[in-house]
Amino acid sequence: MTTALLPLPAPAARIATLAGAAAALAGTLLPWTWTSEFPGDLTVTGYPGGLQVLTLTGAVLTLLFALTGYGIPGLRWLTPAGTNSPVRLLALATFGTTGYAMGAISYELGGVVNLEPGAWVSGIGALVAVIASLALPYDVPLTDDGPAPNAWQRFRNSLAAPSAPRAKALPGWAEIIIIAVAFGLGLYVFTYGIDIPTEDSEQFIGFLITAGFAVTALNRAGLIARLTALTTKHRNVTLAAALVAALCFPFTQDTAEYALIGVNILIFATVALGLNVVVGLAGLLDLGYVAFLGVGAYTAALVSGAPLSAIGVKFPFWAAVLTGAVVSMIFGVLIGAPTLRLRGDYLAIVTLGFGEIFRVTVNALNGNSGPDLTNGSQGIPSIPDLNLFGIDFALSHDVGPFTLSRPANYYLLMLVFTAVVVLVFRRSGESRIGRAWVAIREDETAATAMGINAFRLKLLAFALGATLAGLAGTVQAHVNYTVTPEQYQFAGSVPPNSAFLLAAVILGGMGTLSGPFVGAALLYLIPAKLQFMQDYQLFLFGIALVLLMRFRPEGLVADRRKQLEFHENDQLDVPTPRKSDETDAGIAKAGGVTP
Repeated sequence: MTTALLPLPAPAARIATLAGAAAALAGTLLPWTWTSEFPGDLTVTGYPGGLQVLTLTGAVLTLLFALTGYGIPGLRWLTPAGTNSPVRLLALATFGTTGYAMGAISYELGGVVNLEPGAWVSGIGALVAVIASLALPYDVPLTDDGPAPNAWQRFRNSLAAPSAPRAKALPGWAEIIIIAVAFGLGLYVFTYGIDIPTEDSEQFIGFLITAGFAVTALNRAGLIARLTALTTKHRNVTLAAALVAALCFPFTQDTAEYALIGVNILIFATVALGLNVVVGLAGLLDLGYVAFLGVGAYTAALVSGAPLSAIGVKFPFWAAVLTGAVVSMIFGVLIGAPTLRLRGDYLAIVTLGFGEIFRVTVNALNGNSGPDLTNGSQGIPSIPDLNLFGIDFALSHDVGPFTLSRPANYYLLMLVFTAVVVLVFRRSGESRIGRAWVAIREDETAATAMGINAFRLKLLAFALGATLAGLAGTVQAHVNYTVTPEQYQFAGSVPPNSAFLLAAVILGGMGTLSGPFVGAALLYLIPAKLQFMQDYQLFLFGIALVLLMRFRPEGLVADRRKQLEFHENDQLDVPTPRKSDETDAGIAKAGGVTP
C-alpha cells in the first residue's frame, strides 16, 4: 500500500515544498501587473498589497508547517495532530489565492500579457509547493481492507489527520494568555476581512480562499482542538475574552460603513442565538422566526415617538425594550399553544404560515384594508435616534484618539443585549430545563415516558426564543430608522430572514453557543462584500448548504454530541484507559495465568 499520493521520496518532497513556498513568498515582493487599475495596487516592488498579502500569508504558513516535519525545537507545538496534511492544505491555499489573482488580473485587464514576472514567480512557486506536498507521507495510513481506493479517495485521505493527543497541563495564567491571544488574532482576521472595500470583491474572494484553507489546516494540525480544550476548561475567561474582543471592534473602524456592517452582523447573530434555543436545544423547526423580530421592531417603532406612529406615545428606551420583548413573548405563546402539539414537518409548515401571516397582516394595517396601525407597505419611518445617559446616538463621539460613529454607538448598545442573550442561552442550556429540552430534541416519546412535560417545555422554549428576538428587534428599529413588512420575509436577498436565520444556526452548529455567531457573520458578511453575485445569492446559498450537509453535517462549530452522532466511527480525543497494578493482578488471577 502506498504511503503518499505521489511517488517521490519524502525528504525531496519536503525540500521541494519549502522551495516552492519560498518562491511564492519572493514573488509577492515583485510587481504582479503594470497598472494600478486592478484593486490593491500590485505594481509596487518590495511592498505587497491586496491579493499579494494573502499569498504572502499562505506562503509563510506553508513554510512554518513544512519545517515542523524536521522536528525543529520551538515549532513542534504547531502540529500536535497531523504533520503533513496541514502543509498540503496551506499549499493549496497559497496556490488557490495566487491562481485566482492571476486569473482575475488576466480577465479584468485583457489577457495574461498584463501579468508581470512577480505573478509568474509566485504562481509557479505555489504550483511546485502543491505538487511536492502531495508526495509527503499520509498522516493517516490507508487500510488494506476492502477494494483498492481510487484517486479521489486517496486525495481525501491525504488531507485527513489523527486526533490530537491530550496536551500537557500548563499554568493557569499561560492558558489564559493563549485564549486572549487567540481571540486577538481572531479579531484581527475579522477586521481585515470586513475592512476590505466593497468594490474590491477580488480581494475578498482571495481572503475567503486563504481563510477557508488556513482554518481547515489549523484544524488538521490539532491547534483548534487544543484551543477548544482550553476554552472549555476556562469558560468564563473565554466569554470575557470574546466580549473584550467584540468591544474593541468599533475602535478599529475609521468609517461608519463597516461599523454598520458590524452592528447588523451582531443583530443577526443575536437573533440566530435566540432561534438556537428553539431549534438547537428544543429541536423545534421554526420557519417563521423572523416574525418575532418584526414584532419587537414594530412595537418599538410604535412606542418610541416616531412621527407616523399610530399610537403617538414615546416611552423611555428601557420601557420600549420591555414592551417589545413582552409583546413578542405573548405572540410566541399565542402561536405556540395551539401548534406545539404538532411535530416535524407539520410544525414547520404552521410556523412558516405564521411568518407569512405576520408580513401580510402588517402590510394590510394601512387604514384601507384594515385599521391604520402599521402604515401598510410604507412602514413606520423616521424612528428617532436614542439618547441614553446624555449620549446622543445620532452623533459621533470621541473616546480618546478614537471616534465612534452613529453605527458604532448602536454596536456597543447591541453588544449589551447580546451579552444578555448569551447569558440567558448559557444558563438555560446548562439548567435542568435545558437538559429536558435536549431530551425532547433527541426523542420526545422517550422524554415523555420519563415524566417530562414535553408540551409545557416546548412552549417555554418557543416563548423564550420569541422574547430574545423581540429584544433584538427593538434595537434594529432604531438602527435602520424605519421598519417595513418586506424586511421580515421567509427568504430574501438581505438577511436577517427566516431562511438565513435557520441557515446560520445549522451552518454554525445547532445547540452551540458560538456556532450561530460564526454562521451569522459568514452569511451576512459574504453577501455584503460580494454584491455583484446578488442575483445568484439564493442559488449559491443552496449549493453551500448541500456541500455542508455532505462534508460537515454537524456544522462548523459542533458539540461533542453532534460529533458522536455524525462521526461515530471516527477517533475522538478520548484518554487511553490506564490499568492499575491491582486490575492487572485481578485479571491474571481470574484467567489463571501469571504475567
